[in-house]
Amino acid sequence: MVWSIGAGLEGKGVIVTGAAGGIGAAVAEGFAGAGARVMAIDLEQAKVDAVVAGLDGVGHMAVAADLRDITTHPMLVRRARKELGNLYVLANLAAILRRRSSLGDVTEDDWDLQHDVNLKAAFFLARAAAEVMIEDGHGGRIILFSSQSWWTGGYSGGVAYAATKGGVTTLSRGLARSYGPHGITVNCVAPGQVNTPMLMTGLPPEVYEMMRSQTPLGYVAEPEDIAGPVVFLASDHARYITGSTLNLSGGFLMY
Repeated sequence: MVWSIGAGLEGKGVIVTGAAGGIGAAVAEGFAGAGARVMAIDLEQAKVDAVVAGLDGVGHMAVAADLRDITTHPMLVRRARKELGNLYVLANLAAILRRRSSLGDVTEDDWDLQHDVNLKAAFFLARAAAEVMIEDGHGGRIILFSSQSWWTGGYSGGVAYAATKGGVTTLSRGLARSYGPHGITVNCVAPGQVNTPMLMTGLPPEVYEMMRSQTPLGYVAEPEDIAGPVVFLASDHARYITGSTLNLSGGFLMY
């Protein structure tokens, strides 16, 4: 085995959703740096075009898609397999957070939107990707994104978001049991506080400082701190890891 973080990923086809976000862009860069070919998916074409333009290597592609439309998922994964040459990894980072000041401010639309993007789309896209991986018979890697809130619960108006992430964590375990016999690993990463627009939007400075001070490592993560573990989970080094939830909180949580 080659002892590099991305061992086995050279020439592999990878889908990264939420690729225009801070963590998503870093994950796409990590896979490209490991020699993989990346389909970067997000809502706005111009933003994913910019991400792909900055990736190392060749053969990458940028796709604008709203993953709430689950009827598009089979087409997306089959297009990835065709244009990337194969499909070996799905890293699903697409998510939305609507931060409300209190439980009383959470609307039905808030609930439905976050569940449609964060949980429902995660299931149907993972299933579509796995079906293609099973057809090809070479195994694969599915990596879903949870949050430290799956463990802590949501704070005040963040309950709906946290509920979706608890669902994603449980979903990853069920998929791991179903797809393990086909050589497909399914794992979940649970970041803590990461310096991204999603975290910072509407976040009071005193809350940010509280989170930083309560993190044993003493700082809020940057997107690159999350990208490395994701690439590792897709690599040959992680071939015996499945059904896991990787805690990436800098010690804010310990489990």
